[in-house]
Amino acid sequence: MKEEHTLTVYAENQVGLLNKISIIFSRRKINIESLNTSPSEIANIYRFTIVIHETAEVIKNLVRQIEKIVDVFKVYNNTNDEIIWQQMALYKMPTAVIMKVVNVERLLREFGAKAVVIRNDYTVFEATGQKEEINNLLKELTKYGLIEFVRSSRIAIIKSSEGVHKRVLNMEKNDPRKSPINNEFLSLKSKIFQM
Repeated sequence: MKEEHTLTVYAENQVGLLNKISIIFSRRKINIESLNTSPSEIANIYRFTIVIHETAEVIKNLVRQIEKIVDVFKVYNNTNDEIIWQQMALYKMPTAVIMKVVNVERLLREFGAKAVVIRNDYTVFEATGQKEEINNLLKELTKYGLIEFVRSSRIAIIKSSEGVHKRVLNMEKNDPRKSPINNEFLSLKSKIFQM
């Protein structure tokens, strides 16, 4: 049975890496629902957060393929109950409506939205939350003349993970380039990142 999975990919920030990852998805005809890239807590290591709907078996094979990419350190696969995640959305509303219709102001407060730009012709509000919360506010604001809407991709933190920080520190400590005895970086990489 297909369900929503979040893949967290830790990798070096190399030109063409995103293309290599996307090719793995396109070859298998897997649609990416959401994709976010950002620096991680470790210098020069980036974190890719990828959301897809697939079966557990397909995900397992996908993770193996992504981890074969040389620039990739580790891929974590999590379902929604194993992560803490949020999205951000921006809503552009006519300022005249905000000023005149009391329900809109209450609605925005109820959803925790805050104004980020206020102009004579429009006001932009920001809200963070999960997909359902963002969509519920969108549905309500549409009734009052919503001008524009945009939602970010998912950002997520794994509940049970310590990330890769400790593993990278160990890898640096055991850097194979410093020791002529063991110069197989890929072998070291696979040992460090085994779960």
